Parts: sequence; C-alpha cells; structure tokens
Amino acid sequence: QVQLAESGGGWVQTGASLRLSCAASSRTFSKWAMGWFRQAPGKEREFVAACSRDGGTASYAEAVKGRFTISKDNAKNTLFLQMNSLKPEDTAVYSCAAVTAGFLRVVAGYYDYWGQGTQVTVSS
Repeated sequence: QVQLAESGGGWVQTGASLRLSCAASSRTFSKWAMGWFRQAPGKEREFVAACSRDGGTASYAEAVKGRFTISKDNAKNTLFLQMNSLKPEDTAVYSCAAVTAGFLRVVAGYYDYWGQGTQVTVSS
C-alpha cells in the first residue's frame, strides 16, 4: 500500500515562509514524477507545482511562480515545497501526488496516488 504523508503546514502571517514535506512509502519513488496541489474552501482543487522524476525539471502555477520551489530528494523518498512570501490567497489544504508513469503533469487526473493534505493558513 503506497502512502504519501504531508507535513509542515501551519498558520503564518503574510510574508512568512513555510516548507512542506511529503514522505513516500514506496521504494519506486525515484521513478515517479511528483506534484503539489491545493484546495481552498469552496474552490476547486488547483495545480501548484510539479517536478520530473529526478527533480531536475519543474513547472509552476502562475500564482506561485517566483515564490514557491518544488524539490525532490530520491535518497530520502521525500518531496518538498518551499513557500516564501506567503499571501492570504495561498490559504488552502496542500496535497502531494504521484505520477507513477514518471511524466511531469499539471493536470490532477494524471496522478495515481494522493496524500491526505496539510493545512496552510496565511493571515493578513
């Protein structure tokens, strides 16, 4: 049973930083492309960032480009999302997800495994 477990969320003020982590239970983590998505109350889930299986290529939503950085540590089976200059509109539940086929994707439907999510709240 593959598990993805997010951590690192919390309550911060505008302009602060947070680093989210996503620990994977699978030994094939290095073969997966990974992504982060978020869902705010009353809104659809939206793409945040994704990276290739080796972490060398990344894609970002326009809303977070220049502020968020996705990274992947295959030796530790862990995905990260460094979030800087946080804004109230970044408030959401953030979930990591895996594409087992290994292709970087920005559409949620391509993802095979999902974590439960971690809450990020940014106050003004």
